[in-house]
Amino acid sequence: MRIDLEDTIAAISTPMGNGGIGIVRLSGDKAIDVLENIFKAASGKKAGELSSHTINYGKIINNEKTVDEVLVSLMKAPKTYTRQDVVEINCHGGIQAVNGVLRACLEAGARLAEPGEFTKRAFLNGRIDLLQAEAVSEIISSKTESAKRAALAKLGGRLSGKIKELRDKILSAEAAIEAAIEYPEHDDEIVTKMSAKQTAEVVLKGVRELIDRADFGRIIQNGINCVIMGRPNVGKSSFLNYILDEERAIVTDIPGTTRDVLSESVSIGDIPLNITDTAGIRQTGDVIEKIGVDRSFEYGENADIIFMMIDGSEELTEDDLRILDFIKDKRAIIIVNKSDKAVKVTPEELRQYAEEQNIITVSVKNDTGVEDIFDRLKAMFMGGEVEISDNACVIGERNLESLRRAEKSLLNVIDTVDNGFPEDFISMDLTEAYTALGEITGETLEEDVIDKIFSEFCLGK
Repeated sequence: MRIDLEDTIAAISTPMGNGGIGIVRLSGDKAIDVLENIFKAASGKKAGELSSHTINYGKIINNEKTVDEVLVSLMKAPKTYTRQDVVEINCHGGIQAVNGVLRACLEAGARLAEPGEFTKRAFLNGRIDLLQAEAVSEIISSKTESAKRAALAKLGGRLSGKIKELRDKILSAEAAIEAAIEYPEHDDEIVTKMSAKQTAEVVLKGVRELIDRADFGRIIQNGINCVIMGRPNVGKSSFLNYILDEERAIVTDIPGTTRDVLSESVSIGDIPLNITDTAGIRQTGDVIEKIGVDRSFEYGENADIIFMMIDGSEELTEDDLRILDFIKDKRAIIIVNKSDKAVKVTPEELRQYAEEQNIITVSVKNDTGVEDIFDRLKAMFMGGEVEISDNACVIGERNLESLRRAEKSLLNVIDTVDNGFPEDFISMDLTEAYTALGEITGETLEEDVIDKIFSEFCLGK
């Protein structure tokens, strides 16, 4: 996406379909001129005479016909989202009304905006940095209140400020190294190198803190990938139905009812879960059922956590032991179900496969002990805390990769000093770390990567 900032763009900013209101947004130097050609204000004023940051009632006229009665929000540069003149036309909801207003804007001289072009203009005009631009998309796609709060904190510049602080430290160290290289006669080489090492250690600590928080950010934004595993008839589908609070999976006494995976997303206490119910695992000669069993193990390999269900009213079987061996070195919670019956499986038998706190006895049928599973899940992934703190942030894969490259470069700085290599090597690694961190805020990122980021935004944002 190559943007011409001289163009005036227009797009529908509300979802298509029937609704109470629809919004068509304009941005650009000619936005007010476009409005002048299609808007008849009830006050009789022309668009150019309207005060900035006011709402004005009137009609949209196109080809001498009334398109709709509207409220027009007029915001003049630079105090706007894009730092250009911005017009938002609030019309009646519905496909015909909204499309009619957009068509009038396009015929009056605007062009249709690309996906994310409004936010990209805000970025290019210095209104926000790339992290804040990504936060806009994250707010829109938030699945939970926690995800929204984290994205709002990011939009407010919390993470950007941290990155800037780290880059400023690197820049100061780089300036000292460059001065030492340029004027060696005025430099105490040992002091300069040790100072660079100390700076690298401080920045490295900050970078690693951000890397450590990335998993938390991914979870609140995208959810925990959970897989329910177990042999047939241990209560996997009943557990899924309990979580979803609906009869989503078929529950019968016939073994092998679930032959393929069943995936759903839900939030439990503001923790987003992506849950996959898998086929019952057992030795079988049924070709189709065997494929389902193989898929169960494949999903288990890629899960953030496995809910391994056992029928506590029966002795452990060979199929149970097969699954227990599979989860032994993985993050898992063993759920001993059917505690409403005489329990024949004790936690002591299972401690070689999981820590005691990850073995929970429940009765899904009687709704006993199930909440303990979610309390344990919260403790495992959120440290027991779901609320967004000052340290919480959403760090995507692109940013995580940049952090890891910065980490590697900073480690190289420390290694270079320890091994007595020349200051030129220190300068190179500091520059690489500075550049890697700059990619996060968009200050040193290639244009084609920036284009790709904004192309994934929704139209009208």
